Amino acid sequence: MENKTLITLEYDKILKKISEYAVNEETVNKLEETTPVSDFDDVKRLLYETDSAMVLIRKFGSPQIGRVKNIESTVKRLKVGGSLSMGELLNVAAIFRSADSLKKYYADKEGALDECFEELFPERQLEEVISSSIISEEEMADGASSELYSIRRKMKNAGNKIKDALNNIIHSEHYRKFLQDSIITVRNNRYVVPLKAEYKGEISGIVHDMSASGGTLFIEPSTVVNANNELHELSGKEQREIEKILAELSGQVAEKVWELSKNYKNIIEIDAVFSKAKYSNEIKGVCPLMNDEGRLNIKNGRHPLLDPKKVVPQNIMLGDEFDALVVTGPNTGGKTVVLKTVGLFCLMAQSGICVPADDGTVIPVFSEIFADIGDEQSIEQSLSTFSAHMKNIVHILENLTEDSLVLFDELGAGTDPTEGAALATAIIDYVRNMGAKVVATTHYSELKLHALMTDRIENASCEFDVNTLSPTYRLLIGVPGKSNAFAISKRLGIPDYIIEKSKEQLSKESVKFEDVLTGIEKDRQTAEAASREQLRLSGEAQKLKKEIENERRRLESEKDKILNRAREKAAKIIERAQEETEELVEKIKAAEKERDEKETRRVMEEVRRDLGLKLKRTQNRPVNKGKPVKSNVNVNTLKLGASVLLVDLNDKGSVISINKKEETAVIQVGIMKITSKISNLVLLPENDTKELMKFAPKRKESIGAKEVKTEIDLRGMQLEDALIETDRFLDDCIMAGLSSCTVIHGKGTGILRTGIQNMLRKNVRVKSYRSGTYGEGENGVTIIEFK
Repeated sequence: MENKTLITLEYDKILKKISEYAVNEETVNKLEETTPVSDFDDVKRLLYETDSAMVLIRKFGSPQIGRVKNIESTVKRLKVGGSLSMGELLNVAAIFRSADSLKKYYADKEGALDECFEELFPERQLEEVISSSIISEEEMADGASSELYSIRRKMKNAGNKIKDALNNIIHSEHYRKFLQDSIITVRNNRYVVPLKAEYKGEISGIVHDMSASGGTLFIEPSTVVNANNELHELSGKEQREIEKILAELSGQVAEKVWELSKNYKNIIEIDAVFSKAKYSNEIKGVCPLMNDEGRLNIKNGRHPLLDPKKVVPQNIMLGDEFDALVVTGPNTGGKTVVLKTVGLFCLMAQSGICVPADDGTVIPVFSEIFADIGDEQSIEQSLSTFSAHMKNIVHILENLTEDSLVLFDELGAGTDPTEGAALATAIIDYVRNMGAKVVATTHYSELKLHALMTDRIENASCEFDVNTLSPTYRLLIGVPGKSNAFAISKRLGIPDYIIEKSKEQLSKESVKFEDVLTGIEKDRQTAEAASREQLRLSGEAQKLKKEIENERRRLESEKDKILNRAREKAAKIIERAQEETEELVEKIKAAEKERDEKETRRVMEEVRRDLGLKLKRTQNRPVNKGKPVKSNVNVNTLKLGASVLLVDLNDKGSVISINKKEETAVIQVGIMKITSKISNLVLLPENDTKELMKFAPKRKESIGAKEVKTEIDLRGMQLEDALIETDRFLDDCIMAGLSSCTVIHGKGTGILRTGIQNMLRKNVRVKSYRSGTYGEGENGVTIIEFK
């Protein structure tokens, strides 16, 4: 890109703003010397790096980039075996320290900056040695070596001896009158005292200096000469030891010179990329979509050098349906801003800088961008404005390529309007035929008409409010603009008769063309008003659609909740049915085992015998002298599972089947099943033993029931022993007439609980079992109910 174009489009001002974010001076120089690149892949890489840095800043904040100095001379000295100064070594330590900090910042991250961060090589041990050995650019630490520490300790002692001796002199009553001042000073690296010149012989010693007036001699008393000599000698040793330490440290750095160079290069590169990212974030920039086909589509682009609170966003297109854009409109209407926005956005994108626009902005990669903008009048070269523009345009036409962008401001101005318009038309056609893209501003109606009649050329205008005599700075593509000279002049006070006289001077074609433009403008305004109304109605429709959609989602969610609850209930019912089915299957299997004919007859005989005993006891039982018991059920009200009292047997049972035709029911009483007339039954409230006692005389409580406990504790037992104890416990409970009992097995691993419940599932005497609830022991107990 030509430097003149960069300055014309104010590209240098953008670089200046970016460099303000840089940490290092070398980075500032690098940024201010940045030029746009024209290789498509390089442009994409640069933008990807900036975009990645922007994301990192938003997520994790900016990295801590250390301040480092240029190491070119340092590296050269190391390569020839030279020693570094303390300042250079401190800079080396700062580079390694910054590399370490950046490495930690980028840990576990990946993106376009992988290479920069991966090629950082921290040397913590070397950095710590340098930092602990050197205090500043002028001072070596005492602990840099044991020898240096020893020398400095001796120097301190020698210095103290000298000061003590000199203090004795300057505070002596005898010598005080000979001294100019009672102070100790240094001349030629030797401790001396200021002696009045007239008393030169009063203190023996060596004169090292004299005041400008000659009235004061700086003398080293002979009493401290030897001590000063010793101190001077120690000072020489100190300097040699410091040089030795610097040589040793330089040797260690020389072994890492490749890593040092890589670190410095990447620190500067990272500093530059993050400077671009920080500026891009400040201007609310986006990473544009790049192409090499000449297509440009800026969405709500904002010139970065204008006040962000006042700048009007622009939508600018080029290279898709048309290759040339002719922008018209009154002066100060924003035409030049459009040119500079297009050119500057392309330069920024091709330098890896995000542009202040909306997402979806498309920018092409141009090999060259030419700009003829501003007043080019040159007094020194005796060139008029027109001549200066023409000279610039000649240069552009000579260097034009098919993938160039050309920006013309007031093309053809400064000469005869007819000739200027014809020349401008020919220049635009030439540039377009060369395959380049062009944006030009003009006042010529001929160019507007040419754009209307020629393919691949489009009109555009900067909107102007005639009522307020102020531009809106909105770019309207597809609409040719008016200069509005008559309207502006009238509003400013030019008499109507002068304006009417001016209109008479226009040709009929010009008047017709202006009338066409006026009609187009009116149609545009009408269309815009209709579009705004359409957008308002569309917005309301969208809002209503959103509300309906939210209500639909709410109903769907409610339906899903109802279905889920129904599924849960169904699952529980199925689970309960499966458990009952398993119990029935177990009972059937048990019954099959007892199909042996003998065993069957024996069981039946026992049942008959038990039944006979029951009947005999019933016959011998005293008759209840209370109120006669009457049946309170009939064949229609009796239900399966109901608790009933058999009046003739005076015993309780539950209904297991009903024969409506014969008006009989089968009642389960203990282990017996008894068929009884429904008229012999009295319906009892479920589990209500008190109701039973109303109808039957009291029995004596079984002794066994008193003695048998209602719970058993199996905790700590092996499963086999627990099963035997549980089986014995169940026998005792059934013999004692208990309806339920509790088995305590604890929570533990669940082995006891699982084994006990598997046994209960197969026990024909057990009606049901369940785990305890809150307050009963929960999963640590099993509650059993007998049939």
